[in-house]
Amino acid sequence: MEIKALIYKAKEAREKAYSPYSNFKVGAAVLMENGEVYTGCNIENASFGATNCAERTAIFKAVSEGARTIKAIALIGSEEEFTYPCGICRQVISEFADEDMKIIIAKNLEEYIVKNLDEILPGPFTKKDLNK
Repeated sequence: MEIKALIYKAKEAREKAYSPYSNFKVGAAVLMENGEVYTGCNIENASFGATNCAERTAIFKAVSEGARTIKAIALIGSEEEFTYPCGICRQVISEFADEDMKIIIAKNLEEYIVKNLDEILPGPFTKKDLNK
């Protein structure tokens, strides 16, 4: 899938965000190994701890449908600056990441950067660590 098409889906998802406390909308679109794209938005909660990020929403939707390997993920928050995944999202991404997975961090369809997991989460704790 083309990068801009994935960003566009993330941008559409951002419009569905439920963010009455922060007013900071985030959208994500994840391309899985089966070729399907799953989207998610941030969903806030008055307790704050029960809030779920857009990236995890999209990934959990994909996994709940039987997909297991992320090929690429795009996320978009502010159009003024790049919005990176939070630490918890980086850990969840690492659980389902393909070795060549791309993380696309966008302001809009024209301004985006592409990273790999090692660049945003060096030394992740993974299932390999549990087998030691």
